[in-house]
Order: sequence, then C-alpha cells, then structure tokens
Amino acid sequence: MALDPAAPRIVRPRGSGRFVFFCDHSSNYVPLELHDLGLPPTDLARHIAWDIGAAGVTEVLSEIFDAPAIFSNTSRLVIDCNRHLTASDLIPEVSDATLIPGNLNLNDAARAARIERWFHPYHNAVESILVERETRGVQSIVVSVHSMTASLAGNPRPWQIALSSHTDRSLADPVLAALRRTGDVTVGDNQPYDLDPAVDYSVPFHALRRGLPHLQVEFRQDEIAQSTTQRHWAQRFAQALERLED
Repeated sequence: MALDPAAPRIVRPRGSGRFVFFCDHSSNYVPLELHDLGLPPTDLARHIAWDIGAAGVTEVLSEIFDAPAIFSNTSRLVIDCNRHLTASDLIPEVSDATLIPGNLNLNDAARAARIERWFHPYHNAVESILVERETRGVQSIVVSVHSMTASLAGNPRPWQIALSSHTDRSLADPVLAALRRTGDVTVGDNQPYDLDPAVDYSVPFHALRRGLPHLQVEFRQDEIAQSTTQRHWAQRFAQALERLED
C-alpha cells in the first residue's frame, strides 16, 4: 500500500547531535479527498496554508547538526498541529480574512478523522524520537521552526528572525545575544509572537512537560523564500545555537 503523502516525515532519526528540530507547518499539501478545501491554488500557496520556507531551513539545520528533524506534511488548514485539540482554530474556518469552505460546519466525526489521521501521527513521530533518545540517555534540546509574514493586517514586521519564549529564558537569552552581536540583523524577542502554552501545543507538550531546554524560532518569509537564503539563515541561526554546545 502506498504511503500517505501527508504522513509526517522524519530525517536523521538517529542523528547524533543534541538538537531535535520539528516543523509544524512545513507543507501546504491538502489530501486529495479534501478537494483543496474549496480553495484556489493561489490561496494554498499563501502563508495561510503553511510556513513558507520553514521546511528548507529545518532541513539545513538538521544537516548542520546531524540532528533529527520531524515535519508535518499536512497543511495547517487541514489541521493545525501547533494547536490544542479544543482550540477553535485547530481546523480554521477563516484564516487571515480568507474563508476556508472545506472546513465549514464539520461534524464531530469529520473532525475526529482529521485528528486521528494527521494530528496524532505527527506528534507520535516527535514523541518516538524523543523517547528513543531518552532511552539511550541522550539529552535533547528542542527547537521548533516557523516562519512569519513580512506584514499582517497592514502592520509591518521588521524582525528578520525572532525567538519566542515562555518563562524559561536560559536558552533564549544567549541565542538572542549571539544573533544581535554583529548588529546587522533585526531580531525579535517574543515579537510578533510569544510562546504561550495556552495557545501553542508542540513545544509545551513535547518539551515543557519534560523539562527539556527549548526554543521556538520564526524566520520572516521574504528572507527565506529561496533555497539559497534558507541555507544562509539556517547557517546564521546555527552559529548562534552553537554557543549552547560550548
């Protein structure tokens, strides 16, 4: 039987590095039976469907650090793997003022089917990596990779890269300092997003509940639109992360 193209993807599952990267919104793929959720291709290419460029950055980070990386290969419009199961936007009916016809008036059975087919397999994949490393006694630093639009609702975002954190600043502060050291990068600190366990699911579930060191990073999408710029920013971020391994 052919593999589900929307199934989660894992690269370097036995990577020897300390980091574990995951990318909640790496793909804009909508399974065929959902008929593009009633949207034209132009909408599925937009940021509402995925974190543009984030997968490419994550791939390079995995390569640099010989680190496991886990990717959700389902569009965030099908199900948002960084939302709690009770969240109103787990399966959004509207995203950035765009109506999502295929998500309107879903019954409980349809919602449960998406959760079982695409939400749980992704998070089970992340868990499988972390548990296997725990079994081997390998310490993990969890890094969640996202991307953000250059502006939202008419508000420009000057930050080329941003870190989101909660109460634990032990990793955020040194990485922020390293990114800012050269003075040629605009870095956000909980701007435009913080890490809110009431909203975000992935880092709180996989890292906070285990007490693992963690970071959540946002790259501005116009900075990582091409494979060359994805590699550039991954290398730049990696230089800051390397300070955590000193």
